Amino acid sequence: MTTNLPFRTLKRATDSAIRKRPQPKRAHLVQSSTFTTSLRLRVEEDVDPADRPRWQQTPKAMVAPVPTNFKREHMTFKVNESQEKLDEVYVRILGAGGDRLLPEEVKWLAITHKSFDHGRRGFNDRLAYFGKRVVDLQTSLALLTAPDPEIQNSSNPQLDEFGRTPFQHHSLNGLDKLTESAKAKELDKSRLAQLAESYGLAKVIRWKPKNVSSPLRVVSNMVINMLTAVQTRNLAGSGIDVVLAHTIYAIVGAITLQNGGEIGNRIVKDRVLNPLGL
Repeated sequence: MTTNLPFRTLKRATDSAIRKRPQPKRAHLVQSSTFTTSLRLRVEEDVDPADRPRWQQTPKAMVAPVPTNFKREHMTFKVNESQEKLDEVYVRILGAGGDRLLPEEVKWLAITHKSFDHGRRGFNDRLAYFGKRVVDLQTSLALLTAPDPEIQNSSNPQLDEFGRTPFQHHSLNGLDKLTESAKAKELDKSRLAQLAESYGLAKVIRWKPKNVSSPLRVVSNMVINMLTAVQTRNLAGSGIDVVLAHTIYAIVGAITLQNGGEIGNRIVKDRVLNPLGL
């Protein structure tokens, strides 16, 4: 179909339609009220979802057009979404200014387990793998340099069952501390989990337990309290100790990759090994 309107008239009408099309509002950087030198990415409610970072929402391409599982309120496990609470935990773990050692996206990535949102928002497995190598190395060095009370308290070497004197040399002292069992005893998941809970890490990690709560219908306050107790027990049964230890390693890996080995090693010594007694 042809038109008799001149070309200039058509062009003006097209340009006017383009200018009138509403543009989505984008996220902007505003200065933090807590630390005036740090910039924080704040996404407002009216921001276009396409402009939000990946850690804040599930990527649209990874969402099925039709959900296969319907949401059930009693099976919903709520996680922290507050940036202020997360920054407070990083300050407890890393010391003063610890919330400024990592970018916003990395801070959320380090505390996100692969069970959260089916891993669609990213997870901390690779950071934890690298962080565990750093912690293992510093643990071995700490065990080697730690004094051995058995050697210091034994003035005379003990004889074996055949009456022989075992060979001793100062260069071999503490060699048995390099075994996997020695490091595993010091870095037991329950000890790391207790350390993480003392820092408040359990309140901000993002994960999905296998058993959230009982499917019973809540009808009274007594049932609510019972469901809360069941949920607490199920968190332990779902492996929260492993998740907390995994998160500790991930934070160490993120700090080391972002700020270098010198700062990473110091964080491991001061904030992980010293509280564990090494």
